[in-house]
Amino acid sequence: MEHVTEGSWESLPIRLHPLVLGSLWELGFPYMTPVQSATIPLFMRNKDVAAEAVTGSGKTLAFVIPILEILLRREEKLKKNQVGAIIITPTRELAIQIDEVLAHFTKPFPQFSQILWIGGRNPEEDVARFKEQGGNIVVATPGRLEDMFRRKAEGLDLANCVRSLDVLVLDEADRLLDMGFEASINTILEFLPKQRRTGLFSATQTQEVESLVRAGLRNPVRISVKEKGVAASSTQKTPSRLENYYMVCKADEKFNQLVHFLRNRKQEKHLIFFSTCACVEYYGKALEALVKRVKIMCIHGKMKHKRNKIFMEFRKLQSGILVCTDVMARGIDIPEVNWVLQYDPPSSASAFVHRCGRTARIGRGGSALVFLLPMEESYINFLEINQKCPLQEMKLQKNTGDLLPKLKSMALADRAVFEKGMKAFVSYVQAYAKHECNLIFRLKDLDFARLARGFALLRMPKMPELRGRHFPDFTPADVNTDTIPFKDKVREKQRQKLLEQQRKEKRENEGRKKFIKNKAWSKQKAKKEKKKKMNEKRKREEGCDIEDEDMEELLNDTRLLKKFKKGKITEEEFEKGLFSSGKRTVPTADLGIPDSEEDC
Repeated sequence: MEHVTEGSWESLPIRLHPLVLGSLWELGFPYMTPVQSATIPLFMRNKDVAAEAVTGSGKTLAFVIPILEILLRREEKLKKNQVGAIIITPTRELAIQIDEVLAHFTKPFPQFSQILWIGGRNPEEDVARFKEQGGNIVVATPGRLEDMFRRKAEGLDLANCVRSLDVLVLDEADRLLDMGFEASINTILEFLPKQRRTGLFSATQTQEVESLVRAGLRNPVRISVKEKGVAASSTQKTPSRLENYYMVCKADEKFNQLVHFLRNRKQEKHLIFFSTCACVEYYGKALEALVKRVKIMCIHGKMKHKRNKIFMEFRKLQSGILVCTDVMARGIDIPEVNWVLQYDPPSSASAFVHRCGRTARIGRGGSALVFLLPMEESYINFLEINQKCPLQEMKLQKNTGDLLPKLKSMALADRAVFEKGMKAFVSYVQAYAKHECNLIFRLKDLDFARLARGFALLRMPKMPELRGRHFPDFTPADVNTDTIPFKDKVREKQRQKLLEQQRKEKRENEGRKKFIKNKAWSKQKAKKEKKKKMNEKRKREEGCDIEDEDMEELLNDTRLLKKFKKGKITEEEFEKGLFSSGKRTVPTADLGIPDSEEDC
């Protein structure tokens, strides 16, 4: 491992506490990184800082150490329920990681208590823990922290507890705003005292972050740390020791290439990024079956309670595969990740940089590979220009073998796999349609037949994006997919029960007038109005000069004629109905009333 250093901790202009220095030596950090040497002195001199540095450059210690030093230098010691520092992060995994790092430094200082507030836990237990143990340093995600400010009825007056706040840190600030936490951040800021130190830390500075800097920081010092050896005009955001590759392959070859790559590197640690939660679920299941004797784990944003456990378990592994979405793309420090594989390109160029940054951290080496379809190859030039991120091509692997038939047979044997595949395909197409870089990633350029083969689908799903299209290159499986059973006997029993119920309802409803139960009345009415307008427009286009009032009478007369033809009304009732308004001044024949039922 090569250390990217800016001198020893002892060389700082402000001396650190001996126990803080001891913790640094225990963790194996005898030297500072550039972002640490630039940020720590300013933060400790009571300056607000907005720091931008490449991912994996040691930003966490750049705010953890100043927090401790500022709290140790307080004239009035903090009481149990007084909050001296708050660290806000976008994801619970990053919050857990920061909490762990912080615990190493607070261990020699029993006077400080720390608390972790994240989603996926019982908020009432969080309140009870704070009241019992206190929390001088709070590490939290925005949603849970905002929720805690509303728990006054449960005996937690957090607004009063934060009056003693000295330091606020927003880690991965741009991601906090990207994920829609802006409203939560603004609400939290309203509760905090204005006289405080604030730090914003991120790998990329966006316009939204600039707005937050102006709103939340007072005369901030801006720190931008570039990679060593990178020209001053360059804005490269990936670590210098990262080897970045790309592979161009067709949609129905991509999965075979991935499995072959993983089978040849079983002793290494991999992160595989997919664009959607459904893709993680499906391909995670597929890899479990096809890459043997390797620990494979899945994690995505829709997992509520299992995420923390999976994350902690994977961090401890020497080798293994974590299949994930961009929930793992920011700030997460997983030891010794050898390869970051991007099966689907991310929705934005900045997300590409953050994904790659999960390897080659703090001077270590690492590699990243992104799989691209042939019409996406121009993305390489875009990344080089937009992110100053050069990539080198990796040639297609030979003798990969075709594993898609095995994946199809898995879908035929278990309905759960079949449904996961269909959901994954639909979610992938929908995500592709929303890609930020839509000049390169164009939905109309996708080869849907080849893509469906790549997902090992048994048939094409019904979805708006495929409506009216035909796929001669895709051959659906010669099987009624409704008959595919769940391997799980309980689920299959529930499915059969539901099917029987549907069949019974169908038999009962035969012969009855159709009524759409699941459509709102207002929508049905709107549909009728639309139909009426279309009829009127058609009449006008055919050169019909009937006025609106006459048109209304005509429609009424047509309905009466239908009833008369079917024998539902008498001739007398029919004639009475025709002239009931007393307004008609023209013969019915001139109004175009049809002479036969076929003309209606």
